[in-house]
Amino acid sequence: MSGVIPPNHIPAAENCSYPVRAGNLVRPLIDGEPAFTRIAEAVEAASKSVWVTVAYIGADFLMPGGRGSFFDVLDRAAARGVDVRVIFWRTKPEELEHFHGDDAHHAFLRERGSKMQIRWDRAVSHYCQHQKSWLIDAGAPDETAFVGGINLGAHSMTMPGHADPKAGHVHDVYCELRGPSATDVHHNFVQRWNEASERKTAQGFWPQSGTRDLSFPAHLSRSAGKSIVQIQRTMRAGHLTDATAAPGGAAFDIASGETSVFEQYTKAIAAAREAIYIEDQYIASPQIVEHLHGALARGVEVVFLCPADPEQQIKDSRKRPSAMPFYERVAALGSYANFTLAGLAARQTDGSERIIYIHDKIMLVDDEWATIGSCNIASQSFFCDAEMNAAIWDADFVRALRGQLLDEHLAADTRNMPMREAMRLYRQTATSNTAARARGDSLRGLAFALDAARYGV
Repeated sequence: MSGVIPPNHIPAAENCSYPVRAGNLVRPLIDGEPAFTRIAEAVEAASKSVWVTVAYIGADFLMPGGRGSFFDVLDRAAARGVDVRVIFWRTKPEELEHFHGDDAHHAFLRERGSKMQIRWDRAVSHYCQHQKSWLIDAGAPDETAFVGGINLGAHSMTMPGHADPKAGHVHDVYCELRGPSATDVHHNFVQRWNEASERKTAQGFWPQSGTRDLSFPAHLSRSAGKSIVQIQRTMRAGHLTDATAAPGGAAFDIASGETSVFEQYTKAIAAAREAIYIEDQYIASPQIVEHLHGALARGVEVVFLCPADPEQQIKDSRKRPSAMPFYERVAALGSYANFTLAGLAARQTDGSERIIYIHDKIMLVDDEWATIGSCNIASQSFFCDAEMNAAIWDADFVRALRGQLLDEHLAADTRNMPMREAMRLYRQTATSNTAARARGDSLRGLAFALDAARYGV
């Protein structure tokens, strides 16, 4: 790795396709409706290209503002001459929430007369092509990238505390990125597009007349802000082979795989001095749990926001005897007074309470550094899936993001508090809210404390 030296005590990933870049503008986009509103605006303003990587997509997903479906928005862009390309994850046809490119999907595109280009990309075994990125006007001076973890599903469009009682609740985060690091998102798309696994199979591409390969970016986007950013990935060994370097970077042996998101998580936790704030869909990495134990033993305040009702696979995992040592270590996190495990719940318009599902994948450290992306705190995400995160060194950005999140979760303005103090307030509020829920009283904000010993029970 080459590039800028991080400006604080949190080191960057060294074994990474992309260098640390200065001169970026990063904007947080919290929850599905605001995120996809901004993305749709960018697509509508695109003059050159719109390139997207998709993991999950539901047939019921509609872009906000009456714009129609994902395909409606992209087909309108393609119809006015914009180069629209999408990489879809090809899975087994019987799996839901995927556009996997079977006969029905090709007929759907044919009936629409769709002018976008599509390639499908498989993952090995049961693993995921999990990147969720958008790139607008690739190669132009103001190319704009969106990196995060929000799926294209109706459940992603509800906002905590504001949805209809019959709707689902999902909390999630994207970030908008302009500047030199957007070029690395560009490089990632070209690398994946040119080597998409199904590109030469009978139904592995659209249109039927064929798709064209892309050239790697030759220059960096111009400086757009003051944030220092590194684009980091998980890429399973053997999936990609072209080691062409990104502009200003060094060639990376991508054929051997990449685990720079995991490297960054471990380095950031090990470097933490004051406080760590995590929002993640899973607690499923033994290494990260051990690193959190180390931080807690040093006196670092740690808050981990996760689904209060996790997915069935977590519940099934707890039943396996081989997994018990791991869940005992998760439970032991709760023995530290400076650890808080929390979930979110919102009062509905009909007076009932609904648990909010935590789907985002972010971590903030010491009000100095943050990561936002698609990679969960899970061994599969760190080592087996295709993932992409943006690691951000910018104290102003991190503090503002922390303030924006805690405004909603705690119903309190913490912007002028040191991060350690804000995390203590989080623990106090979440603990009080757990007692309030037991009494049937209203919560202050949305956060309530969970018992680490009962995670996944």
